[in-house]
Formats: sequence, C-alpha cells, structure tokens
Amino acid sequence: MKIDSRQFDAFIRKPDPRIRAVLFHGSDDGLIAERAAQLARSVCPDLADPFRVVDIAGDALKGDPARLADEFSAMSLMGGRRVVRVRPAGEESATALENLVAAGAGDALIVLEAGNLTPRSTLRTLAESESTLGAVACYPDSEEDIERLLESTARSHGFTVETDAQEWIVERLGGDRGQTRSELDKLMLYKIGDDSKAITIADAAAVLGDSSSMEIDDVVGATFDGDLVTLDRALDRVFAEGGNPVVLVRALQRHADQLHLVAGHAAASGNFESAMFKARGLPGAGPRRRRFENHLRAWPLARLSEVLKRALDTELECKSSGLPDQAIARRLCLALCRVAAARRPARRA
Repeated sequence: MKIDSRQFDAFIRKPDPRIRAVLFHGSDDGLIAERAAQLARSVCPDLADPFRVVDIAGDALKGDPARLADEFSAMSLMGGRRVVRVRPAGEESATALENLVAAGAGDALIVLEAGNLTPRSTLRTLAESESTLGAVACYPDSEEDIERLLESTARSHGFTVETDAQEWIVERLGGDRGQTRSELDKLMLYKIGDDSKAITIADAAAVLGDSSSMEIDDVVGATFDGDLVTLDRALDRVFAEGGNPVVLVRALQRHADQLHLVAGHAAASGNFESAMFKARGLPGAGPRRRRFENHLRAWPLARLSEVLKRALDTELECKSSGLPDQAIARRLCLALCRVAAARRPARRA
C-alpha cells in the first residue's frame, strides 16, 4: 500500500500491525533517512540496541532471500518488538520481500531504504501493491513542506517565527530534507538562551545568510537586463559560494511573477503608474525600482507567462531529473538573458 506524506505522521504514531515492512524510496536521500529512522524509533527508541535492531545490507539478501522472513519470525532475547533495517535496498531485495509476504507469523518490522525507484521497479511495485507492505515516496520538499517543518521545529523548541522571517528562510532553503534539517538545527541552537522567543530575519540572516544569497539579486537583474557578460560572472560567484540552484530558480520566478502581476494590472487599466501602485512588495525608490520598471517595459505580458512556466519546469527538472542542477539553472538564466538581449535596442556606433 502507498503511504503518502499526509498519512505518514499518523502512521508513525500508530503503525498498522498488519504491515510487515515499509519501503522508503525517492530522490531525497535525507528525507528517506529521516523518515526511515522515525519509523524505526517508533518501534525501538534506541536504534543502537543490538538485541532489538538488526542492520542488513541490501545486496546480502541476494544470496540469502529467506533472511527477511527468518528475521521477521525471530523473537528478541530481551523482549520487545524488533526492527530490521535494510539499507541500501535495491531490486536484489525483491525476492526476499516476496518471501516475507508469504511467511508465517512474526512480529518484527522491516524498514527498507532504497534510492530513486521507477514506477516499473519490482521492489516498488511489490511494496505498493501488497496489503502487508507499505511504500513511502520521498521527494524534495515543497515550500509548504519547508514552512511546516520550520514551524514544527521552532514550536518544539518553544519559539515562534515572524512572518517575514519565515518567508526569508523558506526562500533560502532548498528541497533536500537533510540539509534543511541541519540548517534549522543551527538556527534553533543560535536562539537558545535568547530572551526573545520570536525568530526574526536578523536571527535567520546571522545563521543562514551567506554571500551567495546576496549575489542572487545580481543574477536576476542581469538575466532580465539581457547582460550576458555580467550574468556569467554573477552565476560563477553564486555557485562558488555554494548557492542553491533551486533557490536561484525561485528568485527568477518570483521576479517574473511580480512583473507579470504589474503587467496584468497595466493591461487591464491602461495606466502604468496605477498598476505599480496596486502591486505590493515592489522595490522602493532608487536604482532597484528603476531597474524593475525597465524590465516591465522590456518584457511583455505574454512573454512573462512563458517565463513563469519555464521557471516552474526548470525547478521540477532540478529536483527530479538527476542531471547537474547548477547546469540546469544556468541554462535557464542564459536562455532568458538571450531573449532580453535580443530585445535590447542596438547601440549606436
């Protein structure tokens, strides 16, 4: 049976006794490891307990396909339900899982950690179709997932998160659960001992801020300016500082969304100034405001709609294709920059 993200928390609190094994699979290794450990601890809080926890390498099951069934039936010498962890699990574990389904009575819980399995995978198909097995897909976090994780982590430490700080943090964290958890743990540690129980942007910037996030604005500006030379240099700086490609793509998407909103208002009212007034969150007076206005004049509404679709497709590709995400993000920036450059007026000799 499939266990989706919304069902998983309830499943953790009260695992279905009919489920003999749960397979965790997907492209987010950090989330796979975290959820698998959560499930294992729901049965045995101490995963270092040698009497109740057994670790098996997936390839060991190829030569001993009866082992999972044997472990399922075995009793702990010291009492208590046992956990059998299989990692990494691959297609070689499928026969062992079939034997587990056919086994007699037993009480152990089998927890398998696999990688990114295709829908045609024998192991995945078996876990999703058998009533005594479970399958949990683990893919990169969405913004909503990160918001929930941030709120629950802060709440567990007795903190709240100010709205603008929450937006700032979510924008800068990527989709990898392991990395996100690490960054949030650092933020919570930073706040311990602080008299204020509210996490602010200043707190977040002190822990999560880096020079790459400061350079992203330069990438966005150069992309929509059509300045290929400046863009190339800005991209190099962002990635040299460890900038997250998904965060970069979201910044492009956010800028295009603002432009699209104002352009839509202008198209409906025919009044550029009125459209700027109605939109919220735009840059204030100064160079950034003038740059935004230049982008608004250079990018027509239909073109901005295409940009938004392409940015969304690029984010999905970064998360799911397995290709280098830096190269994918760079490709989007260069493509948009060339479109902008082609629309720039030719310089006079």
